[in-house]
Amino acid sequence: MKDYLKQQIEKIRDTNFARCLVREYLQARMLECLQENGAFVNWAFVGGTALRFLYSMPRFSEDLDFSTTEPKIRDNFEELMLKIKDRFLAEDYKITIKAKAAKTVKAAFIKFSGLLYELDLSPLGSEIISIKIEIDCNPPTGAKLETSIIRKHGFLNLQHYDKSSLLAGKLHALATRKYTKGRDVYDLMWYLSDRKWPEPNILLLNNALKQTGWSGPELTEENWRQHIAARVSEFDWNKVIADIKPFIEKQSDLQMLTPQNLIILLKNNA
Repeated sequence: MKDYLKQQIEKIRDTNFARCLVREYLQARMLECLQENGAFVNWAFVGGTALRFLYSMPRFSEDLDFSTTEPKIRDNFEELMLKIKDRFLAEDYKITIKAKAAKTVKAAFIKFSGLLYELDLSPLGSEIISIKIEIDCNPPTGAKLETSIIRKHGFLNLQHYDKSSLLAGKLHALATRKYTKGRDVYDLMWYLSDRKWPEPNILLLNNALKQTGWSGPELTEENWRQHIAARVSEFDWNKVIADIKPFIEKQSDLQMLTPQNLIILLKNNA
């Protein structure tokens, strides 16, 4: 499988782009392993990587994020992480996994050492490429689910939040995150530029806001754009651009990522 990975990047001159493709390949293999071991009976794919895999959003993502769909089902997070480790060890990858099995949010930090050096993407044999897998075991209620078959380095059959619920999750992050994350802002522009994308799942959005101590008013289909526009005006745009720049397929997209354009999109979709 490493030979296949080498073929995917051998003609790419941009080292950062090639590194992103390597991480994406590893993510796809992890999803494949999770799928084969029954994770998607109780897991739903969410977040930026879900947008990338399911809807071809033109930015890369670092983590794999999930929410449980049936919290009462027995948890097997650690077992699934061991399955992933065994899968890669069998293919001669140098992999370590450090898991945090908290009650509400479980996370695993998966690190591959030596791989970037093997692929001529780093002069350092010790450099690590890492991926975090995180699952919310107590997600807010109200999400709607779908299942999609996609082709990404093989076939994947993924349970995930529907479009309206994915947008609700992104709006929750934009409204409540305590630091500036440019990837959130880029994702918002990507959502809003698709006029066929459905309205956010307002029930899920408000449930998520309540769960995280939101002190603002209840959001509705009529007022959410106003509140998000106010939030956009507060962002440090130097930090926005610095955060998103390493993950964009086309650097020219950054020229369109401005507060003025976001405000226009929010108003035009009203």
